[in-house]
Amino acid sequence: MPTETTVRPLVDSSSSCPCGSGRPYGTCCEPVLKLLREPETAEELMRARFTAHVVGNYLFLHRTYLGTAKLPFQADEGAPAENWTRLVVHEHAPGRIPDMAYVDFSAYYTQDGHEGVLHEKAEFKRSDGRWIYTRAVRLGPAPVRSAHPKVGRNDPCPCGSGKKYKNCCLK
Repeated sequence: MPTETTVRPLVDSSSSCPCGSGRPYGTCCEPVLKLLREPETAEELMRARFTAHVVGNYLFLHRTYLGTAKLPFQADEGAPAENWTRLVVHEHAPGRIPDMAYVDFSAYYTQDGHEGVLHEKAEFKRSDGRWIYTRAVRLGPAPVRSAHPKVGRNDPCPCGSGKKYKNCCLK
């Protein structure tokens, strides 16, 4: 992790926020990154964490991750290899218990002239009124689920032959 003073592209308060919300940076992620207000939802924290990567605010990333939040911040030297370009939030869903939520997102970056994507379903918990990133629940896109019910051996064959599936297309 680079130092918190790593030179990154400047984001003006009136320009569009890097998180992709469509709002100006000055009213979207900037107040959260400057600790002027707490994120109200897990999605808002996810967007602020992405923006922190874009602007190089590694101290904010350190403070908002459960694994490092209570440890002293130690900045690494050097610039990151990735240049984060855009964020797409696919879903923001509540967890099974109160004060827990999940955010499914794709974060795009360029590295060595090639575009890459980090697709993750992340878990967030709220403690003492503050959201915190706890862990990646899944890396990669969600598993593909069939829209049709599974055909049983003794069900009519979906090909329309009138035979049981086990005596027709299952063979």
